[in-house]
Amino acid sequence: MDNWLSKLERKFGRYAVPNLMYYIIILYAAGFVLDIVNPEFYYRYLSLNAQAVLHGQLWRIVTFIIQPPSDSLVFIVFALYLYYMIGQHLEQAWGAFRFNLYFFSGMLFHVIAALLAYAVTGLILPMSIWYLNMSLFFAFAALYPDVQFLVFFMIPVKVKYLALIDALYFIYPVVQAFLPAYGGNAYLGIYYKANAMEAVVSLLNFLIFFLGSRNMRPYSPKQRKRKREFQQNIKRAQRPVQMYANGARHMCAICKRTELDDPNLEFRYCSKCNGNYEYCQDHLFTHTHVK
Repeated sequence: MDNWLSKLERKFGRYAVPNLMYYIIILYAAGFVLDIVNPEFYYRYLSLNAQAVLHGQLWRIVTFIIQPPSDSLVFIVFALYLYYMIGQHLEQAWGAFRFNLYFFSGMLFHVIAALLAYAVTGLILPMSIWYLNMSLFFAFAALYPDVQFLVFFMIPVKVKYLALIDALYFIYPVVQAFLPAYGGNAYLGIYYKANAMEAVVSLLNFLIFFLGSRNMRPYSPKQRKRKREFQQNIKRAQRPVQMYANGARHMCAICKRTELDDPNLEFRYCSKCNGNYEYCQDHLFTHTHVK
């Protein structure tokens, strides 16, 4: 699976949308405003209605993601900030292509599930991407299990424990859809079956992406840091050698000494200076960084 993803990334990576979650958040905000102005517009023209899609309203397979995660102003501000933060960290960890693939494949699974449900049962399941967003939290917890969130802005809790609570939100609707007290009512039965379908396809996306990738170490924070440092060292090593007027190849930007003055001197480039500034061993850690 991981090799397959790597091949796709090499072939189609240039088409990935960088900073994807930023645009998704804008869509959620627009959907929130639309819900205030005209609450019925989304369900009439934009929602994932399988029957309408099969009758030519193909835009619905994309526009259904505009549905905001809440109609509460207080909650949506918190939710949008959380989704943006999680999306940014996942994109930094995986790269733009893999994050795009995770999100858009989740959308595709929702569309396929809605069409199959309609074809088999004739039911128009009112599906949203609430559970897809929650599966992003699962992905975040898998990469950063020991990061702490402040619950109620005061109680520090590690993400891996919050992910267990998140798991209950996936399990509960599936169980609820099969309970006679809920599934027996025709109208409520459709609603609960839709919730269960959303939970399953969103969790399926998570399982395929993570369990299909046997080696997750390349995406851990420590490994990404090492990779960045390695790439920086490679770039420094590939810099063209500068020859000074006296024939020296290295010169300290502070004391102007070269290897011709003392063959035992060691020179290094400073990664924090804005430009290719080289320093001798005496000034590498004592100079003022150039900004």
